[in-house]
Amino acid sequence: MTDPWVALAADASPGARLGELRRAHEVFTSDGRLETPVRTVVGQSWRRSARARVNPDGAASVELGTNELGPYRDTHPLAPVMPVIRELMGAYAMDGEHLLAVCDAHGMLLWVEGHARARRRAERMNFVEGARWSESEAGTNAPGTALAVDRPVQVFAAEHFLRPVQQWTCAAAPLHDPRTGRVLGAVDITGGNGLAHPHSLAFVQAVARAAESQLALVAPRSADGSAQLSALGGDEALLVLGGRRIRLSRRHSEILVTLALHPEGLGGDELLIELYEDESVPPVTMRAELARLRRLLGPELLRSRPYRLGATVDADFDTVARRLESGAVAAALAAYAGPLLPRSQAPAVVRLRHRLAGQLRAALIARGDPGLLADWVHSPWGAEDLPVWRALATAAPPERRAALLARARALDAEQRA
Repeated sequence: MTDPWVALAADASPGARLGELRRAHEVFTSDGRLETPVRTVVGQSWRRSARARVNPDGAASVELGTNELGPYRDTHPLAPVMPVIRELMGAYAMDGEHLLAVCDAHGMLLWVEGHARARRRAERMNFVEGARWSESEAGTNAPGTALAVDRPVQVFAAEHFLRPVQQWTCAAAPLHDPRTGRVLGAVDITGGNGLAHPHSLAFVQAVARAAESQLALVAPRSADGSAQLSALGGDEALLVLGGRRIRLSRRHSEILVTLALHPEGLGGDELLIELYEDESVPPVTMRAELARLRRLLGPELLRSRPYRLGATVDADFDTVARRLESGAVAAALAAYAGPLLPRSQAPAVVRLRHRLAGQLRAALIARGDPGLLADWVHSPWGAEDLPVWRALATAAPPERRAALLARARALDAEQRA
């Protein structure tokens, strides 16, 4: 095998490989040992699934009913490219008795289409619209694992962590925002062992590239003076303006976030207070940073007297806040790539970082959705969030509750030590 993301070489025997994988899966789920026939990507995914306390005999949960699903997917960024995906995959899925599926960035299936017989079979394992197929909920599977590793991946038969899914083979590729590079979801082809061929992975990769190209065509352009600012989850923000992708330094990121929060503008003294924790920093230091940023962005974007932005800024943290205000908790979590500029100590950034994370945490706890809570605690920023672990233990199915309570107690003891 030369490609680690492909399940089987073109000349491999699915039957022989299936027996090896079933034995390896039984060993792993019984005592946690990984045997050599398992690909690295699958072994790592099995370990993540086990850490998330996924029950190998369980099933994905259906979390969105029709009333919630329709409005959410109609406004999802991937909705405009579904005609392209259907055109490229529809006939292939129908002819091969396969399914095409598209999920959001948290593994929520938004569209599941294809052969009627395959859809009926898939319903028995909850591979349906509105079900969550993230690794933390459904274990190793192509769309969930593609999102987890941000790579196209194929999953064959007993490589799936859930036993009820092991009669299926699937291939999926992540879909990215062409402007920011952020993962928006994944496109998947699911069917029988006939998909266990390198061609199916190459096919879904090609569909993903075509969809991303279409996104670039239909995405709002910045010629009208608008800009996109991505500042969640990293210490350096990304600004997209007029086709330019500008990676900002940490201090310039803080300036842009602060000015985006104050479209009316800030005076020099006001901006100094918002940017510097140390009150002894002289105004000339801030003016020097602003001069460098103006040379980078141009005087039309960064204006003075007062300091303000000369373009409408569509910021990712504003997207999260708007979705929370409208009660769209799942959509807000999907847009939340992590804490705002996590290492920044700028007072304005720190306040917004704590407020946004606190509002999102509170909404997740109030919603009590085990899938959403699991996504939070299995993220880098939520791994030690004791209140959310406790909420997850309360909301989880009975068979998972004891293990989750044990994890919450252990975390409580660690934090008290």
